[in-house]
Amino acid sequence: MVRLEPIGPDNWREELAVREDQRRFVSDPNRLLARAYAHRAQRSQAKLIREDDVPVGMLMYFDWRSAGRYVFSQLFIDQRYQGRGLGEQAARLALDEMRADGRFQKVCLCYAEGDEPARRLYEKLGFRPTGEVDGDEVIMVLDHL
Repeated sequence: MVRLEPIGPDNWREELAVREDQRRFVSDPNRLLARAYAHRAQRSQAKLIREDDVPVGMLMYFDWRSAGRYVFSQLFIDQRYQGRGLGEQAARLALDEMRADGRFQKVCLCYAEGDEPARRLYEKLGFRPTGEVDGDEVIMVLDHL
């Protein structure tokens, strides 16, 4: 069973990494935690993804108050656990948390152009491209949580 656990002093050092060929698309755990810290005023939520008691990945989201939406900023599954649907399950749990929080009805995210697994996952979750890009990142939105 997949579950999300807040990242804190007892679990932030988990040894997690994506494959070498994915590193241009995904932040490493330290960068994810740095981003969560940088967005702490926006109620950032850094989560460890566990399958049962095994750490398998991380994700992070935060509020974008001025745009009236959440930003689903980071998601990765460790290379040892990919291809089992864990990223989708974790993303759905994060969206459920946002839905339960209830501050906003929209969620935006971006993925690096060329990261087709990410694009397919986000489309499966209901995100659609906005037509905007930020550098080499494609911006997507989920209009209704």
